[in-house]
Amino acid sequence: MQSESGTSVRVRFAPSPTGYPHLGNIRTALFNWLFARHHDGKFILRIEDTDITRKVEGAVEVILDSLQWLGLDWDEGPYFQSQRLAIYRETVHKLLKEGHAYLCYCSPERLETMRHEQAKQKQPPKYDRHCRDLAQEERTRLESSGATPVVRFRTPLEGETTFHDLVYGLVTFRHDTLDDFVLLKSDGYPTYHLANVIDDHVMTISHVLRAEEWLSSTPRHVLLYQALNWQAPQFGHLPMILGPDRAKLSKRHGSTNINEYQKEGYLPDAMVNFLALLGWSLDDRTEVLSREELIKQFSLERVGKTAAVFNKDKLEWMNGFYLRKLNLGEYVQQAMPFLNRDLPGFVKRPLDEAYVGEVLSLIKERAKTLAEIPQLASFFFLDEIQYDPGLLLGKKLDAQAAAKAITVASRQLQEVEIWDATTLEGNVRPLAGELNLGTGELFGLLRIVVTGRTAAPPLFQTIAVLGKKKCLERFDAALRLLPA
Repeated sequence: MQSESGTSVRVRFAPSPTGYPHLGNIRTALFNWLFARHHDGKFILRIEDTDITRKVEGAVEVILDSLQWLGLDWDEGPYFQSQRLAIYRETVHKLLKEGHAYLCYCSPERLETMRHEQAKQKQPPKYDRHCRDLAQEERTRLESSGATPVVRFRTPLEGETTFHDLVYGLVTFRHDTLDDFVLLKSDGYPTYHLANVIDDHVMTISHVLRAEEWLSSTPRHVLLYQALNWQAPQFGHLPMILGPDRAKLSKRHGSTNINEYQKEGYLPDAMVNFLALLGWSLDDRTEVLSREELIKQFSLERVGKTAAVFNKDKLEWMNGFYLRKLNLGEYVQQAMPFLNRDLPGFVKRPLDEAYVGEVLSLIKERAKTLAEIPQLASFFFLDEIQYDPGLLLGKKLDAQAAAKAITVASRQLQEVEIWDATTLEGNVRPLAGELNLGTGELFGLLRIVVTGRTAAPPLFQTIAVLGKKKCLERFDAALRLLPA
């Protein structure tokens, strides 16, 4: 596909390494990636690392790892803005020479005082253009005093800028609401406004798809394109992501950093499906879409204007759905790193994959995330299980009755030669009548004995997987726990 200007679709994801990528960042990356793949275009990765004072060590690596984990492959890059400073300074020189920019010598102290006064007057914070038309003698005096200037854009004082947003339609900003924004900082590094415009032009970006928070910056960028006599790309601003309480998404709504979801055991395909539905939809009913379906169906026309609401319960449901779709071999491979990470250190390694497969076949329907699996399955891997002895007692079961039931069941199991679920149940079920117990009460007791839990996978399948030796050892341990 080609853009309206006749160029091929080229989009970019341009994160800043001032923190780890959060859900909003990655949702932006995903929409750009889907748009590029849908139109057989290019997805470019650019690291906007010019804010050197706020750069977080290791953030770039986490950004790259997160994209790779989700399968959002890029066609070009990563480009680093910190390696392109000469391009930005050359463009600034051109803007200064042609009168579209000017040097500003205002000190941080003066700017702070100005903002304080504006706040007192209940005025919006905006540069007062003090240096916009300084006399040459004043400039010379300031330079000789050692003042290091920034470069500001000379925003038109009158008129308005209108652009077409691919999500919001026609958007207009009056110039008297804009300030003379900084292009080049005193340390020689460009601001976001300058660097992203230059890079988008040099990299022939056809569509800029970014978060709604940048909508108010777009008139500045359009003015810069006009000053440089460059063709602006098409802009599309993506809706915010809010928590269920419709407040800005934060840690109290759950993890916001995408790498935390990887650690918590969410599948990449589930995350991609879930994030795609935060602000976009195919229709009002379809919730599960494969990566291929998303690429085929994605369009900006179905991106919403209203904020998307993050729902952790829906994400867990969706992840559970994708987990259950895995065949057992895939399930084992996905679960193994989490079992190795989270099972107690004294559990013998390496884990036997065949045994792990038998265990996971019993809990596959219950886990919503991979990180839940070690807790759900831990009793299968422990030599001794810990639980409250009081769980062995019930309405009809005092210590004496419980001991009798455990003893009778243990003797019965010792006689079983074919150790499978059907044979085991056939041998144990009749004992309920002999012991004058309901089958539910007897099975509940035996579930505690072999798992230490009131809720576990099907009893006889669990006993079959645990094996005869381990089960009989747990019957003996249960008898020792009961009061005399």
